[in-house]
Amino acid sequence: MDDATLANLEAALEATPGNTKLLSVVLRALLERGDVDAARARLGEAQDIASAAAEERAVFARVWIQAAEPERALALSGGEEPAVLVVRADALSRLERYEEALEAYQRAVEKNPTLEDPELLARIQAARPQKARRIGGPQLRVVANDDTAALEVTRWLVPETQRVTFADVGGLDHVKDQVNKRIILPFSKPSLFQRFKKRVGGGILLYGPPGCGKTLLARATAGECNATFFNVAISDVLDMYIGESERKLNALFEKARSSAPAVLFFDELEALAGKRQYTREATSSKLVSQFLSEMDGFTRNNHGVLVIGATNVPWAIDPAFQRPGRFDRVLFVPPPDRAARASILERLLEKRPSEKCNPSAIAERTAGFSGADLENIVELASDAAIEASLAEGREVPIEQAHLQRALSEARPTTSEWLTTAKNYARYANQGGLYDDVLNFLKTHARA
Repeated sequence: MDDATLANLEAALEATPGNTKLLSVVLRALLERGDVDAARARLGEAQDIASAAAEERAVFARVWIQAAEPERALALSGGEEPAVLVVRADALSRLERYEEALEAYQRAVEKNPTLEDPELLARIQAARPQKARRIGGPQLRVVANDDTAALEVTRWLVPETQRVTFADVGGLDHVKDQVNKRIILPFSKPSLFQRFKKRVGGGILLYGPPGCGKTLLARATAGECNATFFNVAISDVLDMYIGESERKLNALFEKARSSAPAVLFFDELEALAGKRQYTREATSSKLVSQFLSEMDGFTRNNHGVLVIGATNVPWAIDPAFQRPGRFDRVLFVPPPDRAARASILERLLEKRPSEKCNPSAIAERTAGFSGADLENIVELASDAAIEASLAEGREVPIEQAHLQRALSEARPTTSEWLTTAKNYARYANQGGLYDDVLNFLKTHARA
């Protein structure tokens, strides 16, 4: 809300001081601006707010919570309306009345699942005192000698701690929108999806040319879900001894299940899930079968575990993985368009000394370049700037001339992939799997 609109609303509120609905609109605008002091002062002058509607009292209570006065927020959150129940849960948690807070939160979500707030729930549950579980003496944890795979997973598979979100991904708006609808919402509103018998988790397959952001998109998906992200390397699974690869794969899934919500990301998926009819080794077929069994979760609970696979050769993946319930969501990650290329270049340059650069002009001349190709351009420009700095004895920032020189040396790496994908899209497009590729080629005149 801009300053002029807010000023007009405040003037109208001065003329009608008893208008609690207008008061809630003004307070919400002040909270969005982060002006808690102004909101608190405005609310302190108001009268007869206790009899306001539930939605309005919820806003009033939020002001007191932001002002670190949970007692006053609690006084305004009476009733069983979902909006005030959530605020009551928040206020009770700040008063360290965690059991009451959890009960209020659960009632609110039961009445209206769209009000689910994972951060509030996590704060309440983390602060609740843990009940002792010692029954009949100390409990012993037995570690058998054959837990090699599980121990290796604990040693190798360390969750990534740096949170990446969609804001860190340049372009790919259509793909991000699909991921948000199909993946992130089920993670953030699980109760709502459970009412419609929709499973939280499952599998998604990302495919496209190398260097177009499939791995970054997977990490951002985990960040948006507030889920633990496990980046599985092929070497974490494949083993020279018979049966060990299957055991390691099982241990990876068990680790993810125990860490739910979690995202398991398999890059170069074709190495673990290639078509079985093309392999000469029975061990490879057994690994594929084990992978399928883990994704089905027939004897296990995969709820809250999202499996993301990335590949440059989707036509090499065993068709059994595309059955509903496995990798039933297949998304094409195309080379970035002009606006996305400009955004990527801006992000790459803002982390380095640069001035007088025009990323849009470079983006105009880099059709077909992947994100990795664009990063290579900036790397080459950085090399040129470093050479100039050493020659002049001072720091020379990256300039437009450096980028143009780098562009003359760089070439797009997506052309070969798009040529191969065009043939599969035209002559082996069973079930419309590669329709997105055809649409991309048609739009960019590459067909």
